Amino acid sequence: MAIEMGRPGADGLGDVARLLGEWQYDGGPVQLHPGDVGWFWRFGAERTAEALRTWSRAGRVVAVGLLDGAELLRLAFAPEALRDEELARRVVEDVSEPARGVLPQGKAYVEAPTGALVQELLFQDGWESGEPWTPLRRDLGAPVPDPGVRVEVIGPEQAHEWAAVLRASFDGSTFGDERWHAMAAGAPYADARCLLLRGERGEAVAVVTVWSAGEGRPGLIEPMGVHRAHRRHGHGRAITFAAARALRELGASSVDVCTPSSNTGAVATYRSAGLERLPERRDLCRDAS
Repeated sequence: MAIEMGRPGADGLGDVARLLGEWQYDGGPVQLHPGDVGWFWRFGAERTAEALRTWSRAGRVVAVGLLDGAELLRLAFAPEALRDEELARRVVEDVSEPARGVLPQGKAYVEAPTGALVQELLFQDGWESGEPWTPLRRDLGAPVPDPGVRVEVIGPEQAHEWAAVLRASFDGSTFGDERWHAMAAGAPYADARCLLLRGERGEAVAVVTVWSAGEGRPGLIEPMGVHRAHRRHGHGRAITFAAARALRELGASSVDVCTPSSNTGAVATYRSAGLERLPERRDLCRDAS
């Protein structure tokens, strides 16, 4: 059966998120997670639908891509399709030809799970290694230490506080409470929690969102931030412990996060909270020429 590329439309977003959850499993590659789609949903359902691509065989979706910006495609594959040659060749064709409506002409990036055949075919097609990323994972089979600080699960009433801390955590961020409300309206947020850590005077100092992929499957941290005025006090470690505890309560088997390897502070923070570094991975890059 031929592989067909499609777009899910806003009414199909929930089905895509459900499939991505089913494709997460312990021991499997870190790949596009329903939480990644949930985090992108801060831009609204229509824009999220426009950013998604699906590849199907006989009406069954076997790969999903998220355009996380115009030049970056993030991929996930059904477990049995990771080394499917027909699928991999179709994905390579679609990302290489701008007229297909995936990636534009010129410089572009593809994030594919480790071990996916599409990586090897892109290399053969002239793509090169890009920025290194460090995935980290903590098993949640055993209890997670109490963070020892005040952490709240927030709702719509505290969205403005959560958004303010996130803006103060990342240079150039314009995240506002309207983005939080859009994210919380998305289908993946039904299995997510936003947490806020307060300091000794009750001030909001760190935030995180955790996303479950379902009972017994790896959960995701995306994003986590510490207010720039409250760093170097262990708040990042504490809220990561809180995030792991929240995912365990949601039934997750493990907690995953992926951060640029150049962000040594973030890597150190996650490792201090018991996450183990997994083998480094790299995006694939096509030069502008």
